[in-house]
Amino acid sequence: MFPVRKTKRAFVKTGDFTPGRKRRRCVSPMPETKAGPDFLDSVPDDLVVSILCRLGSTSRCPADFINVLMTCKRLNSLATSPLVLSRLSPKAIAVKAQNWSESAHRFLKRCVDAGSLEACYTLGMIRFYCLQIRGNGASLMAKAAISSHAPALYSLAVIQFNGSGGSKNDKDLRAGVALCARAAFLGHVDALRELGHCLQDGYGVPQNVSEGRRFLVQANARELAAVLSSGIEARSWLSLSQPQIAVSNQTPIHGCPLLSDFGCNVPAPETHPANRFLADWFALRGGDYSPGDGLRLCSHAGCGRPETRKHEFRRCSICGVVNYCSRACQALDWKLRHKVDCAPVEQDVAGEGNVQIDGIGNVNGDNVLVQMS
Repeated sequence: MFPVRKTKRAFVKTGDFTPGRKRRRCVSPMPETKAGPDFLDSVPDDLVVSILCRLGSTSRCPADFINVLMTCKRLNSLATSPLVLSRLSPKAIAVKAQNWSESAHRFLKRCVDAGSLEACYTLGMIRFYCLQIRGNGASLMAKAAISSHAPALYSLAVIQFNGSGGSKNDKDLRAGVALCARAAFLGHVDALRELGHCLQDGYGVPQNVSEGRRFLVQANARELAAVLSSGIEARSWLSLSQPQIAVSNQTPIHGCPLLSDFGCNVPAPETHPANRFLADWFALRGGDYSPGDGLRLCSHAGCGRPETRKHEFRRCSICGVVNYCSRACQALDWKLRHKVDCAPVEQDVAGEGNVQIDGIGNVNGDNVLVQMS
C-alpha cells in the first residue's frame, strides 16, 4: 500500500485548487437596506390620545396599560397625559395590596389630579381605612360623590350610618339615607338593597314596608341584568331555588339565591377593586385590625371595611358571631354562606340573651342586626 499524501487545497479567485494554501472563508457583506418609515410618527397626537383613552377605559388589568407605557417614549408621554389618566378603568388602577408602595401611591395621586373619579374613590378608601388618614380619605370620596360616582356615594352613606372615624354620637342616619337614595338613583345595587332595608325597618326614614320591598326587588332585577350582560351561560346559574340545608355528611351548597322568589339563582357580584384591596390589606396583616384591640372586619368577604372604633358594626341577632357594616353586606353574606352557618347563641345562666334591634345599643354598646328571612 502506498501512503496517502495529504495536501491542503484552497480556492483562489479563478476557482482553481492550489495545494499548500489555507482556505479562505468568503463572507459576503450584508446588503445595505434603508429602514422603512415609522407610520406611528405620522399619526397626530390627538388621534393617538383618543385611542389611548379608549384603551385605558376598557383595560381589564393594570398590565394592559403598563404595556403601552413600555412601548416607546412617545406612547409613554401621551399615555400619562391628564386626559388619558382621567379615563382609566377601575381595573386599570387596581393596585394590589401586596404591591403597595410609594410609587403606587404617587400614581394614584397623579390620576386624582388628572380628574379620575375612580382614582378619587380608590385612594379615598385606602387612605380612610388602611392608612387611617380619615379627613383626606373622606374628602377624596366626597370629591367623587359630587360628580355622581355611585360607589363613593354608597361608601359615604356607610360612614354616616356607622359614624366611622368618630364617636357613636357622630352617626347621621338621615344623611346616610339621603346618600343611599342618590346612589340608588344611579343604579348602585348595594345602595338599592340598603335603602330597601332602611325603609322596611324604619331605620333613619319613616317605615314603609311595601316601598322597601320594591327597592329590594329592583336590586335583584339589576343584579340579574348584570349577570345577563356579563355573558355567563344561562345553564350555569339558572336553576330552581332550593332551601340550603346543612347536612353533616355532605358539603353545603354555596350560592347566591338573591332571586329565589323568581325561581333562579345568580352568582355573587364581582368585588370592586377598592374593596378587594381592603380585604387583602388586612388579610396580609393576619386578618386583624392592627392599630387597635377588639376591632373587627365586616364579615362579608367582598367588603373589607374595618371598624374604626370598638362595637362600631352591628352583630347578627341570632348567633352573635358575625358582624356587618351595613344591611346590604348582611343580606349578601346571608345568601352566600351565613344562612347555613348561623346557629342561635346560648343564653347565660341568668337567661338573658344578647338580642337587640338596629341602632339600639346593649350594655356593651354594641348594635345587633335583626334576623334575615
